[in-house]
Amino acid sequence: MARVDFMTTAETFSDTPNPEHHHSWALIAGQLAQAISQGHYAVGQRLPSEHALADQFGVNRHTIRRALSELGQRGWVRSAQGSGTYVEEFALDLALGKRSRHQQNLALVGLRGALQLIESKRLRANADQARALQLPARAPVLWLRVLGMAADKPVHVGERLFPAQRFPELDTMLRATGSITAALKHHGVSDYTRRDSRIAAVMPMDWVASALRQSASRPVLQVESLNVDTHGVPVEYATTWFAGDRVKLTVNHHEG
Repeated sequence: MARVDFMTTAETFSDTPNPEHHHSWALIAGQLAQAISQGHYAVGQRLPSEHALADQFGVNRHTIRRALSELGQRGWVRSAQGSGTYVEEFALDLALGKRSRHQQNLALVGLRGALQLIESKRLRANADQARALQLPARAPVLWLRVLGMAADKPVHVGERLFPAQRFPELDTMLRATGSITAALKHHGVSDYTRRDSRIAAVMPMDWVASALRQSASRPVLQVESLNVDTHGVPVEYATTWFAGDRVKLTVNHHEG
């Protein structure tokens, strides 16, 4: 099996109780997760043995075992007794909390990514959209089709609606920054939180499957969500489809 060269920090990994080193297993877990997400290890592939990983990272097997346990709890890998540790079908664990942010989610697992604006339109809200965004019937809305990328791979695609009068330049700012958060901040919304989320496994429409580069016969995770500003006023109503074989969603009920 080919050796994967991991980036190292100036800190020397150690299993001693020294507080400067007690997070070495977490750093190793993060680097292994990054290697998996970037395709160094394919779905179903066996990882190097604990002994080989211990040699590679310069730690003992207890630290490697703790790192692999963390990855297992997060759905990245699975262990088969007497056989080894294998990359699980889920390759990316994304948090779905009050303040879910695409770039921050990826940064937590050592990846870079951005949102790509595929298409934008000014439309009139239908009854359901107007009700969700607390707008008058037929009020103008900004409709965006947005693709979320991680390490050059699509992980989600969505249709997102915003009150057009409040956010007239949001599509322009999103195209320039790759960030909904930055685009909202440009319009005076310094913070926003998720008020509602509804998750379901569905079969993808053809355009969703094409955007996610997956077969239309494989299910996707559909998330309908409503985001509000600090005053509780809706700022975004969205439907997002996540690649079912590339993403695991973790709902965080304890986020402050």
